[in-house]
Amino acid sequence: MEERGGSFSSPQAYSVALLDTPRRLIQRIGAVTSCKEELTQVKAYSGAEMRKSLRWFDLVALGIGGMVGAGVFVTTGNAARTLAGPSIILSYVIAGVSALLSAFCYTEFAVAMPVAGGAFSYLRTTFGEFPAYITGANLIMEYVVSNAAVARSFTSYFGSAIGFENVDKWRFKVHGLPDGFDELDLIAVAIIIIITICICYSTKESSAVNMVLTVLHLVFILFIIVIGFAKGHVKNLTHPADPKNPAGFAPYGINGVFNAAAVVYFSYIGYDAVSTMAEEVKYTSTDIPIGVSGSVIIVTVLYCLMATAMCTLVPYDMINKDAPFSMAFRNDPGWGWVSNVVGAGASFGILTSLMVAMLGQARYMCVIGRSHVIPDWFAKVNSKTGTPLNASIFLGICTAAIGLFTDLAILIDLISIGTLFVFYMVANALIYKRYVVIGKKTNPWPTVAFLAAFSCIAIAFASLWQLQLGRGRLWGFGICGLAAIVATYSFSALVPQTKQSREWGVPFMPWIAAASIFLNLFLLGSLGKRSYLRFVIFSAVAIVFYLVYSVHASYDAECQAAASRLGSRDAMEDHAIELSMLPAEIETNED
Repeated sequence: MEERGGSFSSPQAYSVALLDTPRRLIQRIGAVTSCKEELTQVKAYSGAEMRKSLRWFDLVALGIGGMVGAGVFVTTGNAARTLAGPSIILSYVIAGVSALLSAFCYTEFAVAMPVAGGAFSYLRTTFGEFPAYITGANLIMEYVVSNAAVARSFTSYFGSAIGFENVDKWRFKVHGLPDGFDELDLIAVAIIIIITICICYSTKESSAVNMVLTVLHLVFILFIIVIGFAKGHVKNLTHPADPKNPAGFAPYGINGVFNAAAVVYFSYIGYDAVSTMAEEVKYTSTDIPIGVSGSVIIVTVLYCLMATAMCTLVPYDMINKDAPFSMAFRNDPGWGWVSNVVGAGASFGILTSLMVAMLGQARYMCVIGRSHVIPDWFAKVNSKTGTPLNASIFLGICTAAIGLFTDLAILIDLISIGTLFVFYMVANALIYKRYVVIGKKTNPWPTVAFLAAFSCIAIAFASLWQLQLGRGRLWGFGICGLAAIVATYSFSALVPQTKQSREWGVPFMPWIAAASIFLNLFLLGSLGKRSYLRFVIFSAVAIVFYLVYSVHASYDAECQAAASRLGSRDAMEDHAIELSMLPAEIETNED
């Protein structure tokens, strides 16, 4: 990997580069790469290649392991207890449908462009550098936060597995720190370190370990479902333990169902991690569609069965927020042993979830490093292990640091928004990719206008949902729904597709992608203020970093590539401002 000069060669050069920021920003903010470039020259920045060793069954196992461990065992208890009640079952159905639609969009991109960057690479080839950067940064942040949450929940379930009821004694209280950040969880840190070492060693071996853990985990899941249906009571689906609490299948109303769906959507982040393995898949056109979509369908069915079993076992107002499944048996005479078994199964699931998610987050950062918007040190792939070693170690340290201090309840409040935002962006990118040929004489404005108008309609629908307007709200729903259908039909009838997928494509375009956009925006509207505050603060920090580093680093890289293409390597010795005099045509990207 070549050492970068230009803007960062000296303090004086950097000062001049900062003064030139507006011009560079205009040039780089929408700069796109082609699929060919992502698969060749961008990929070459990592040095050694990742090993192609995964098949469809590896992807299915990785998807199941990544999703089931995190979702049911971390978010279900809190969502069922405080948001949806027994109707958490419907929440998982809604979240599952939305995830499947997004999975279709991911699959088409992953088959056409099998690189490790996932959503970042997909957006970079459609909307340009800055949209891809801000989306990728938020997704990595979500990975780190959610992995920290999963690691802390491992402590609770592991304690349940060995019959230790008060797991808070395993966490060290530090006086003087703010509430929610004052209990140190060393077990969570140890688990993160062990998994980081494992994923640094080999992807194939990590997949094999995941396969074993996932099979064991599925045995425990089937055990939970069977015991839950055998021992549960249907009346618990409608009757709370305390008559003073709201009764019925949906005690908090339909709003509660969708609010819970937005929270448990975090459960599906695992399939997104699977898409980042595309660079290591042997037969992309067949293995990726089966692996990504198949794992989402299987996991949705498992989620619904497990949620049903949990809600029949105990009334919703007695569900434990931190360890709902194991604690459902804890106080039942003669059934305490089941709590230990469930705790052990959940522990296996959490380990597989962490492994898959940490594999995914490292690959995201690796590909973002290839684009030079973060230091390209993160892009390096170790020649011996064939893994992104630097990115894996760095993110492992970040995850361990957050998991050490931060309480589970705070972490759960901060997740899902990044996932939903990324899935929303990918669905938009797919429509743009199908209807606009970048770099050719294709008018993009009809497609841009449709995407903007459709998003506004979805936002209006989501806003009406949160408002209490009585019958007027129903009229608003009808108008928004009709407008969404008319807009999509008009767009599909008037604007022809300019590009068809050669190997695997999403059917019924643009309807499938449009439905994904609508559902993701609707679920985004159901999240709390704390999630949006985290999103805004982190995005603001990411934008500042982009202005002071990323735009200049990517500008230098493009100038270096341009000089190389023109055979003018001597030009790289000149000041970065002088490089701006190169012909404008070298800045364009080939489709």
